[in-house]
Amino acid sequence: MVSLEDSHSGSNHFPLTRNFYSPGSTKLHRNTGRSMRTIRSNFYQEDQSCCSFPERSPYVSENLTDSVVDMRLGELALRTSSNSGKSTAASVEEFLQLSQAFSDFSACSSDISGELQRLASLPSPENAPRSEPEPEPCEGFLQRENFSTEIIESISPEDLQPTVKICVDGLQSPSIAVKQSAAAKLRLLAKNRADNRALIGESGAVPALIPLLRCSDPWTQEHAVTALLNLSLHESNKAIITNAGAIKSLVYVLKTGTETSKQNAACALLSLALMEENKSSIGACGAIPPLVSLLISGSMRGKKDALTTLYKLCSIRPNKERAVSAGAVKPLVALVADHATGLAEKAMVVLSSLAGIEEGKEAIVEEGGLAALVEVIEDGSVKGKEFAVLTLLQLCTESVRNRGLLVREGGIPPLVALSQSGTVRAKHKAETLLGYLREPRQEASSSTP
Repeated sequence: MVSLEDSHSGSNHFPLTRNFYSPGSTKLHRNTGRSMRTIRSNFYQEDQSCCSFPERSPYVSENLTDSVVDMRLGELALRTSSNSGKSTAASVEEFLQLSQAFSDFSACSSDISGELQRLASLPSPENAPRSEPEPEPCEGFLQRENFSTEIIESISPEDLQPTVKICVDGLQSPSIAVKQSAAAKLRLLAKNRADNRALIGESGAVPALIPLLRCSDPWTQEHAVTALLNLSLHESNKAIITNAGAIKSLVYVLKTGTETSKQNAACALLSLALMEENKSSIGACGAIPPLVSLLISGSMRGKKDALTTLYKLCSIRPNKERAVSAGAVKPLVALVADHATGLAEKAMVVLSSLAGIEEGKEAIVEEGGLAALVEVIEDGSVKGKEFAVLTLLQLCTESVRNRGLLVREGGIPPLVALSQSGTVRAKHKAETLLGYLREPRQEASSSTP
C-alpha cells in the first residue's frame, strides 16, 4: 500500500533536500561575521544538477548479522540499567520537557496507511504491478478478500474468539494466499478495538505473525507488520511481541520493506520503545541506520515516523552514538534549514538530543548546524526559537571555540532581539547564551597590554 503523499512520483518532492544531499553537492561556505538573513538566497539556492537520492544512504554502514545481534543482546542482558535514565546535563532534561508539546512523539496511530489506501483506491505497494498468487482453497471468511473495517468490527464478541483462531491457524498454512488473508484480517481486527488487541495477543497470533515479516511477498509482509503495529498499541502486548523475538524481524522490514512497510515498522519499533528496557535492544539490533536512511529518502510520513522513532530511541547514550555514527546529523540540519517541510521543529528536538554527547556537538558544528539554528532564531516559529536557542546553549556552554563560531555566524543580533521579545523561557536562555558569548571577548581584552 502507499499513502496519498506517495501516490505520485516522488521525483519532485523536496528538491531542496534532495539537492542538499546529492553526491555532487559541495559543503556550504559562509563568510564570517554575516547575519544569515543577508545570505538566505545562497543558503537555499537549488542545485540544478537534478541529482536524485541514492538508493541507500551513504551514512548507513551498520549491517548486523543475526549472530552479532544475538551477541550484542547478550551483552546488554548482562548490564545493569541503573544509569540508563540519567541525563548528562540539566538542559537536556529541560529540553525533553519542552518536547512534550509534540503529542505525536509519545503516541503512534494505528494503521494509517490502510485508511489512506482505501480512501484513494490505490493499487499495490510502491504503486507497482503485483503478481497475484494462484488461487488456493481457504476456509470460512479467509476466502473472502474484500472485508471492510466496518464488517470486521461488527463481529460479535461471542464470534470473535473462533474468528481469531481461524486466522491464527491460517497464518501457519503452507499457502501464501491463506497467510496473506489471515494477516490482513488480524490487521483489521486489531485496528481500532482494544479488547480485540488483547484477545489476539493472548491467542498465539504474535509468534505466528513474526515469520511473515521476512516473507518475500510484499503484501503479506505489509499486513503482518501492520498487524503487529496495531497489536503493540495494547500495553500488555508489547512484552509479548518483544519476548517473541520481533525486534530483529521488524528491523529487517525497516531495511527491506516497501515504503509503507518501512513506515509501519518504524511505528511498531516506536511503540515497543515506550518500554524503557527495549531501547537498548532496538539500537543493538541495527534499527538506527535504516531509520536515518528513511529520514533521508522517505516520504513526508516516512521522515516524520523516522524522526519520532529516533527521538524516542535517542534518549539513551548508546543510541545517540549510533545515530551520530549513522550520519543522522546532516539530514537533521537540512530539515531544520528547510522550513517548507514543516518538520524543522521536530528535527531540532532530535538534534538537541544528539547535542547531549560530544560526538554529536562536533557533528552538528561540522555540518553547518550553527548557521541553521541562527536562521531559526531570526525567522522561526515561537516554539522553534525556544528549541534553537536551547540547542545553541548546549553547543556553546563548554566550548569557547563554538562560541567564537556562533559570533562569526552573526548570532549576536538575533539573540539580542530574542532576549527582548521572545517568550519568558526563550528570553532567559538567550540572555544566558549572550553571557557566555561575552566571556571570550572579556578574556581577550583583559590580556591586551
